[in-house]
Amino acid sequence: MNPRQTYLLALISAFLLWLAWPPIPFSTPLLLIAWVPLLIAIDEIAINNLKKQGKRIFLTAGLTFLIWNSASIYWVYNAISAYNGSIVAIPVSLIPFGLGALLMTFAFWLYYRLGKYVNKKIAYLGLISFYIALEYLQQTWDLAFPWMTLGNGLAGMHQLAQWYDYTGIYGGSLWIITSNILAFEAYKKLKSASGYLKFRPVLIWALVVIIPVSISLTKYFSATEKGTPSNVVVVQPNIDPYLKLGAIPPAAQIKILTQLSDSIAQPNTEYFIWPETAIPSYADEDHIRSSEDFITLQNFLGKYKNGTLITGIESIKVYATKKTITSKYDERQGVYFDNFNTAMQVENSANVQFYHKSKLVPGVEKMPFPKLFSFLDGVFAQLGGTVGGWGWQEKPSVLYAQSGIGAAPVVCYESLWGDWIGQQVKDGAQFIAIITNDGWWGNTSGKDQHAMYAKLRAIETHRDIARSANTGISCFINQRGDVTQSTKWWTRTALKGDINLNDEVTFYVKSGDIIAKILSFLAILLVLIIPYKKWVKK
Repeated sequence: MNPRQTYLLALISAFLLWLAWPPIPFSTPLLLIAWVPLLIAIDEIAINNLKKQGKRIFLTAGLTFLIWNSASIYWVYNAISAYNGSIVAIPVSLIPFGLGALLMTFAFWLYYRLGKYVNKKIAYLGLISFYIALEYLQQTWDLAFPWMTLGNGLAGMHQLAQWYDYTGIYGGSLWIITSNILAFEAYKKLKSASGYLKFRPVLIWALVVIIPVSISLTKYFSATEKGTPSNVVVVQPNIDPYLKLGAIPPAAQIKILTQLSDSIAQPNTEYFIWPETAIPSYADEDHIRSSEDFITLQNFLGKYKNGTLITGIESIKVYATKKTITSKYDERQGVYFDNFNTAMQVENSANVQFYHKSKLVPGVEKMPFPKLFSFLDGVFAQLGGTVGGWGWQEKPSVLYAQSGIGAAPVVCYESLWGDWIGQQVKDGAQFIAIITNDGWWGNTSGKDQHAMYAKLRAIETHRDIARSANTGISCFINQRGDVTQSTKWWTRTALKGDINLNDEVTFYVKSGDIIAKILSFLAILLVLIIPYKKWVKK
């Protein structure tokens, strides 16, 4: 097989992965076989004793993952180009397009290297371990962008992912990779063997596909909503994100939000959910009760005896000294301060609670590896910035209302972290409030993918979700991942619905991403075989 043929197979895999990826409906099962053309190409390169095998395998796998990533998250370019223009946006976009693809490709290259020294089964175990370990790295390091984790793909048909309440998304990644390996082996056996034995790998592959699907569908159709009902209003103000930070006064934006809330609220409404940065004024958290915006919010809530408001706000905290790595110096005031992307909870009382967005977008909201680059803080200070970017909090927290209801505040990008939200649920959250602003990407598949991924958080935790997005998509999601109500894109509106407040704790909430952690440890052990066999044993 010549290079042109292997690259063609790589492109077929990229196309199948893209076709199976959200938000394209009903094509999700293709994920279970999408790697097969790529595995055929890798196998053809490996069995032929050609020069620079490793390079060819790296380039072949790299072509698949670069095309798939770029085609699925092309919308990243929109957000960058809006402020910086095409000349800057094109090279900068290559970072999210290419970094994840590079890690995925590296997993295949390690699989090839390991396969030179061990048998096929251990090599396949290495491929599974390497790939998921590098997916987990994409979730945990300072360049985190876990958007393209394979397990997220089942958001396209969440009916197949009901067992995520045990495994989380890495269980989905494990299933998808295992299915592809077995499908590839079945393909090879059908080509080379004769008699009934050639059908045995097909049967094994079929069982690996059918059993999880059967379990998931059984769970889906037998599931019942648990918990007590609570009336919630979700608001979508539809304010252009490029105008809301200066062109439209905060008071005018709050008026839009309160009017939309009043238009559908009822006397027993317990929660109002407003989107990320709904209140765009930089509010001092220590003096919030004296601000005009806060007084307006309390006057609004006065009409609803049991009402609690969770809203996005840009807030600051002031320090006498440089208390955090992210704090900036204000020369006029002679103080340091942090600015936060915040979820604030306001009640019919003096009690105010804040949650600071913690999973920050690398390069946009946070300088990667701020401690490593702390020596540059003086340089950044001269430019009016800091090596840390926005401030954040180290641990997840829950917002509790006077009634005792616990809400998990989730700000935008954080809805990709199942284990983070799981910790909030473990700490007492009875429902999930996602506040976001997806207008930066325009009317692209990015907003749809982001909303669909939230379904997986509902399944993992058995928690209803109230999602408020500035420009769409706002929705309610039940405990098995069904979207029960939804808004349209770029529409000023509000939704009202009864969600269920659940106290049940799932196995996934208790254990977190244990699959990824175990496979990451196994990946380290397996990768050590390569230098041991190559140099130490010799």
